[in-house]
Amino acid sequence: MTARDVCLSPAEWENALVQLQLAKQLGLIDDASPKALEARRQAKNAENARLQAAGTVFYGPRQYTPAMYLQYELTRFKLDFAQPTAAIRALPVCPVITEGQKQAYYRNNPDLFTRYWGDSFPYEDVEQIIEKRLREEAYDALVQDLLRQR
Repeated sequence: MTARDVCLSPAEWENALVQLQLAKQLGLIDDASPKALEARRQAKNAENARLQAAGTVFYGPRQYTPAMYLQYELTRFKLDFAQPTAAIRALPVCPVITEGQKQAYYRNNPDLFTRYWGDSFPYEDVEQIIEKRLREEAYDALVQDLLRQR
């Protein structure tokens, strides 16, 4: 699989390769190579074809193009980090989000928690969203650190 196969610029492709490498470091995949990415895509397509032939209901596309599958994996990796399993939580790169950090984010970003009519969502209603967002920011920072090391 190449940048052209997934309709990405060289910089975007480099970012995707770094995210694959991070996923390997996190233990989410065994091989971060483009060849392994294509093998996972083929396996997913074969599994979906098998499910469809068996009449089993499943969600998502029946067949992934290279670009679709890359986006699927990159999104899944970020979500796996943002809503970490015990294995990811045990890694030293997984941030510990404190109550103070969440409350500061809520105070510093009131526009994110305001309804159409101008009233705000209570902190308790958006606390989980804030934690997820802070974890996504930590993931993005890890990706940027890896990009700078290249």
